[in-house]
Amino acid sequence: MAQIVISARDANHQFAEILGRAVAGETVIITRRGKPVATLTPYHPEAASPARKAAWKELLAMLRRGIAIGITDAEARAYKFDREELYNNEDGNPRGTPRGW
Repeated sequence: MAQIVISARDANHQFAEILGRAVAGETVIITRRGKPVATLTPYHPEAASPARKAAWKELLAMLRRGIAIGITDAEARAYKFDREELYNNEDGNPRGTPRGW
């Protein structure tokens, strides 16, 4: 696979051209002040590894089953959060864990 290196400034000015090169199979390395900061590569949806596909399948199955949090569904539905519990933990830290959890 071919590879080109281009500065961010030049990439900005020549975006349509480098996008076309990526579509054609080249990898474009974009630099800022001479250091690589990003790559533009061809898109290959079929390139997902079997391990990655298996991980997604396992995650979706787990989400469909639900995740046990130590209380029954009825208890979860009956529990009402107040604003302080939702946004503060026991130490009063904002956006922490709700009190009692």
